[in-house]
Amino acid sequence: MDYFEVNFMLSPYEEFIADLLMETLGEIGFESFQLADQQFFAYIQENNFNQKILDDKLSKFEYPVSIDYNILLLENKDWNEEWEKNFFQPILIDNDCVVHSSFHQKVPEAKYDIVINPKMAFGTGHHETTALMLGELLKMNLGKKNLLDMGCGTAVLSILASLRGASSVVAVDIDDWCIENSTENIRLNKIKNIELRKGGAEVLKDLHVDIVLANINRNILLKDMKFYAACLPTGGELYLSGFYVEDIPMIEAEAEKNGLQLAYFKEKNNWALVKTIKK
Repeated sequence: MDYFEVNFMLSPYEEFIADLLMETLGEIGFESFQLADQQFFAYIQENNFNQKILDDKLSKFEYPVSIDYNILLLENKDWNEEWEKNFFQPILIDNDCVVHSSFHQKVPEAKYDIVINPKMAFGTGHHETTALMLGELLKMNLGKKNLLDMGCGTAVLSILASLRGASSVVAVDIDDWCIENSTENIRLNKIKNIELRKGGAEVLKDLHVDIVLANINRNILLKDMKFYAACLPTGGELYLSGFYVEDIPMIEAEAEKNGLQLAYFKEKNNWALVKTIKK
């Protein structure tokens, strides 16, 4: 599968603006990002790339920054090798969970050992939002609980939920590549109780679970929170991430509209995780 590599240069360069731009690019099909010196590289499948849509998104970007970019078509690569060389190393969460790939030789020992071959899908545990979600899963009582993982990416959260004792897990993503990669990772970890569904909130009809994890982005969370809430019973838990600390008031306001009460939030490098409970 061929990819476009798009090199984005921002002036002035601010890390939080780069993060917001990456979030925006994720909405139009970009799958992975690599930070470099005062710039970043974004990757998208060739058949998903539309330069007109990209230019339209950039013209509507709401922050005062000049954005230039260059496009390079990459021929099909061994993406595992690229990740190993460039940006995926084993990660240890709270000394209890290690996430690594099948090509890693030196892996820390941990109670929960998860193998992820990420290819170009988001979700190795390195991003703050994934790390926050993994940390929450390590603290939850998941015995006999049914769980929904929205925007599952590599299925790393679903896999840990299963290992932690969840009765069943439904993992949902809108992207074919993520579904394909999740299928592979679930098989690698010998997990039997994860159901994959391709799509967005429309695939949640008649689904009832005890816990929902939604690690996506602010705009989608705000738009689809009502569907997540509808899956939960009274006392059910919804964990949201993929946004900044300063976005919490609007997340809380939307939660209140849908019968959800803010329990607490956590943050890592200004990225936030919010726990809400169905009233």
